[in-house]
Amino acid sequence: MKGKLNLDWNKVEEARNYSRKIADAVHNFVNEHTTVSVERAICRLLGIDGVDEYDVPMSNVVVDHLKSANLLSEGAAYAIGNAILVTGLSPQRIAEEISHGRLDLRSLGYGPEVEVFGAIDGLVEETVEKIRLNRVKRDSLIQELGEGKKPYLYVIVATGNIYEDVVQARAAARQGADIVAVIRSTGQSLLDYVPFGPTTEGFGGTYATQENFRIMRSALDEVGEEVGRYIRLCNYCSGLCMPEIAAMGAIERLDVMLNDALYGILFRDINMKRTIIDQYFSRVINGFAGVI
Repeated sequence: MKGKLNLDWNKVEEARNYSRKIADAVHNFVNEHTTVSVERAICRLLGIDGVDEYDVPMSNVVVDHLKSANLLSEGAAYAIGNAILVTGLSPQRIAEEISHGRLDLRSLGYGPEVEVFGAIDGLVEETVEKIRLNRVKRDSLIQELGEGKKPYLYVIVATGNIYEDVVQARAAARQGADIVAVIRSTGQSLLDYVPFGPTTEGFGGTYATQENFRIMRSALDEVGEEVGRYIRLCNYCSGLCMPEIAAMGAIERLDVMLNDALYGILFRDINMKRTIIDQYFSRVINGFAGVI
């Protein structure tokens, strides 16, 4: 085989083999490990939301409890499923009971594995269906409204105030923007929790929160109807909360998500093993949700 670059294809094949060995080793490592942020994302996907009296997200409350109880390696899904089986409470109520110190997952014992996972099957199916329907709705709106010509025009908003971001995003869409990216507040990638609720203060950007996602998604849907084309919403999930933000984006129908472990490794000095594990889980979510 000859090409314009006159490459030695034996060396190309050798390089590919080395790459395959590296990738296989990394993938095997990822499959055998979890992280606190992966487990927090699972809590959110099971319906755990909100914050405690100190504004600590409930997903953090549960995973911190699992970590202190040396139960993290068993997985949040297993621990929550078992707690549902034993207590009959919802995941949200379980999180609240843990937060108030009234429930210690170590004291529950364990039911049969089939029954434990059976206790969360319905919750899992509900979330999966919600994300699937979001993808269907996106495709339907694109079919109904159409979209901008390629290459897409990508516009950034970053006031720090989600409500001011909405004003700018609508104006951008009216002027031809096809994708609106809401830049995150400086340093959010190093926060080991996701802020809760709508935010009106930020530094060089606006915090990525599930409520902010919902507010902007709603605004872009409205202006999309007005201008007659689907407007895509972009945000960022690189950093310590990568899987959680990916899960939130899937639930709120974001369309584009920057999801790169190398960002955290090179620019934020995040543990490369942790963020590679997080990236894999995040990309599974984004792939299923149709997020590009």
